[in-house]
Order: sequence, then C-alpha cells, then structure tokens
Amino acid sequence: MGRLVGLDLARALAVFGMYIVHIAPMDSPQGSVGSWVYFLAEGRSSALFATLAGFSLMLIAGRREPKTGLAGRQAKARIAIRAVILLALGTVLAMEYGDIIILAYYGVYFLLALLLVRLSARTLALIAAGIALVMPQLAFVLKMWLSDSVQQTINAYDPLERLSTVGVLDLLLTGLYPTITWMAFVTTGMALARLDLSAPVVRRRLAVLGAGLATAAYGLATLLTGASAVWNVGGGGGPSSGSGPGSVGSGSAVSGSMSSAPGGPELSASDLLGAVSHTGTTFDTLGCAGIAILVIVAATAAMDRLPLLRRLAKPVIAVGTMSLTAYVGHFLAQSAWPASGAGTTTSWVPVLTYIVTAIVFATIWSRFFRRGPLEYLLNAATKPAKYIR
Repeated sequence: MGRLVGLDLARALAVFGMYIVHIAPMDSPQGSVGSWVYFLAEGRSSALFATLAGFSLMLIAGRREPKTGLAGRQAKARIAIRAVILLALGTVLAMEYGDIIILAYYGVYFLLALLLVRLSARTLALIAAGIALVMPQLAFVLKMWLSDSVQQTINAYDPLERLSTVGVLDLLLTGLYPTITWMAFVTTGMALARLDLSAPVVRRRLAVLGAGLATAAYGLATLLTGASAVWNVGGGGGPSSGSGPGSVGSGSAVSGSMSSAPGGPELSASDLLGAVSHTGTTFDTLGCAGIAILVIVAATAAMDRLPLLRRLAKPVIAVGTMSLTAYVGHFLAQSAWPASGAGTTTSWVPVLTYIVTAIVFATIWSRFFRRGPLEYLLNAATKPAKYIR
C-alpha cells in the first residue's frame, strides 16, 4: 500500500501546485522565492496531474496485468463513464471559469486511453515518447493551417464552444491542455503503473530517467533559444496567468509563443525550440514529464522508506485521496471569495489559506468517510458498469 499512499501524496502536491498557479500573486520580483515557486508549479503541476490520471486509469483497468474478459469490459465501461462525467463537469465549470479547467480535457484523454489499457509498460513508454517527439510539430503545422476564419467556422457548429468557449477544437488542439500533446503525460502515467514502483532498482532507473529528461529538455532549450524561452520566472507570470474566476479563455490567449488564439502572436518555427510552460513543445513536454516522474518516484519512495514522514504527512495525503473535490472546491471558493482570484492577490496569504483549508477539510472528512464528496459521487456513477456482459 505504500506506493499508493505515495500517489496520494503526489496528487496533493499537484493540487497545491495548481492552487499556486490559480491564486498566488503573479508579480513576484524576478529571482525571488515566490517567483521560483510559481515557476515550478506553472504547467508542471497540471502535467503531474495528467500523469497521475493515467496511473489511476490503470488501477481500474488492471495495474500490473490488464483485466480481460468480463472484468476487462466492465473496467473499460467504468473508465468511459468517468470520461463522460468529467467532460460534462468540465464543460459546466468552463462556462464560468474558462479554459483553465482541465476536467473536460480529462474526458477526452480517458476515452483515448481506452485504446491503450492492455499495452505493456514498454509499449506505453514508446507511445509516450512518440507523442512528445512528433505531436508538437504536427500541432504546429495544424495551427499554422487553421486560420482565424477556419477556427471560427468550426466553432460556429460546435455546441461545446457555444456553451463554454471550450470546444472540440480546444480540447484536441488549441486549448490550454490539448489532447494532441497532453496524451504524452497520460500515457507516461499508464506506463509507470505497469512497473513495480516498490522495487529499488526500478525507482533508481526512473529517477535517472526523470532527471535526464528534465535536464536534457530544459538544458537544450536554453542552449538553443536562451533562458527567456525556458525560465519564465517572475515578471508577471506565464501561460496560465489571469485565470481566475470569470476570465474566460485566458489561458490560451497568453500561453506563450505557441498560442493560436485569434489575434494572438504569429507562430514561428523557432517557437518549437523553447520550453516555456503550456507552449506544448517537445522540450516543454519532455521536461514536464521528467519532473512528473521524479515527483512520483520520490513520493512513493519516501512513503515506503520513511514511516515517520508518512505519519506526519497524513493530513496532506488526505488531500490527495480527494483531489477532485479539492480541485473543484478551490474554484467554487474563488467565486465566494473573489479577492482570492488570480491577478487580484498581492500576497501569498490567500494561497496558503486555501492549502491549509484543504488539508483541514480533507483530514476531518477522511476520519468519517473513505472517499471525498465528489469521489464518492463519481464512484457511484460508475456502478452501472457491473451490468456490462
């Protein structure tokens, strides 16, 4: 069970990272501790979330060995139901908060992942690498081809776009978490789930892999394009800036040089060499994947090998067991407390308040219930899968 507790710890860290990006002040002095914390969270926390989502899918579909026969069909049905619910929930939330909401994207990721749940760790790793190496270039070509008029025509016939401004085109290609590149993180998580993370040799190899990916990606991007195209620290935040309640479409409009929002900056082939968060380049994808692997390995190892730390971290781990509730809850809280929205805060007190509140709530709730509120509802909604034959 230690490695599962480690996953909950990693989920909690991802939740806190997204709190930082959505709530913390974006104008911390360049080079300050605050600017570096924001930089580490920006893009990388959502990538960690997506990687952990891929891992969680395999817990349903059969972690070390894929479920087959009736069990396999029922597992796929459970995943499909979750996908539809998350797509619907994400669309509803996006109506208020814009394309910063990742849940609708998760719905698409999960549906595509159904094609991969029976593959081996090696095959999944190769697919993840292929997506990271090829898809950013394909996405670049497609964005160059999709003129503003073409996008507007597609969106005009898209009911999701009319509902929430996050349409099919956003979910697949032009949004803040486009499926075409973000499936690399989901597939990476699926590959990790196939491995024995309790084995020290596996952990060491994954740690080397994660460190190597992050170092090579950010190092090469710095050499090829300069630090400004990689280390987006301080000076007004980055891609997800301005993403508080009501800031519809804020993410894609400021997501760096790979933005394809109508009226946004022109695309250039040199943009593919950078690694700024949410630009979706190969270097950005590989760097974020490397850090996600390191966090997951470190969290699982720490929870297995450091019993005292595991006991001390129990309140934080509780947040990870109800990460969906904690994620959705912080958006609802921002509606009730507008002064805590991104772009409105001038101190770190609001984000620390959110983190402490999440820890206290999760600790109390977990003493009486096995799952968080939204986790309970999501699990209950998948019960009809047992009728699949």
